[in-house]
Amino acid sequence: MPIELRGAVVLLTGAASGIGAELAVQLARKGADLALVDRNAGGLTTIAERARAAGANVSTHVLDIADAAAVAALPAAVRAVHGRISVLINNAGVALVGTFEQASLPDFAWLMDINFWGAVRLTHACLGQLRREPAAQIVLMSSVFGLVGPPGQTAYAAAKFALRGFGESLRHELAGTAVGVTIVHPGGINTDIARNARVAERMDAGAAAAGIALFQKMLRVSPRVAAARIILGIEKRQPRVLIGRDAWQIDIIQRLLPAGYWRLIDRRGRARAAAGKA
Repeated sequence: MPIELRGAVVLLTGAASGIGAELAVQLARKGADLALVDRNAGGLTTIAERARAAGANVSTHVLDIADAAAVAALPAAVRAVHGRISVLINNAGVALVGTFEQASLPDFAWLMDINFWGAVRLTHACLGQLRREPAAQIVLMSSVFGLVGPPGQTAYAAAKFALRGFGESLRHELAGTAVGVTIVHPGGINTDIARNARVAERMDAGAAAAGIALFQKMLRVSPRVAAARIILGIEKRQPRVLIGRDAWQIDIIQRLLPAGYWRLIDRRGRARAAAGKA
């Protein structure tokens, strides 16, 4: 059955900026109460004030999603304020610029600990509470790079593919229960994740800056539009949400050319970038 967000308690990570900030405000307008999580205390306070202005009961939880002990303690802290958790949105994430050879293993582990293990640990910690709800939903923020693996994104794609596999298997395990799983695959969303990306240990800083600037030009969907689409997916309990025309196109290309998709995607991307410079 669909989920009614009015009166629901939503635990949202990565809430201080980008898609997370827009989700917080739009969910507040839907009548949900919010437990907002981010390591950025200042940004979290700002978004919490906006959500309260929209009528939500809001708690803020400043922590690093890579901190396993803090994540394990989070559901009890949320329950102490709100009494329950109805929806879990695993939105927190980071980016790493550089090839596999340029990245150190600590670089790789840093990204996986946030983008993959953070979501897995929090889902594991919250699942018992979610199963007590008449209707609950888990949201996992994968990516278009959870559908295709581009060069220079080995760590990011590994995490996003892993989230996709984890979410699909978990959905099948929870079939017949009140808990659903939505996996989100955004395309180019205009957030700061690329600008704030960590540069791989052995990558030239100038090359990294040029690559980030080029990538940023291809981020055309606003966080506001992305958040609205995710919320619709939650309400309808959709198993899969693609955001942006590029995500739909890439999904089709990957299905048609499962082993050779990158040549076509790369050619289209270069043509689009060249047209943007003209």
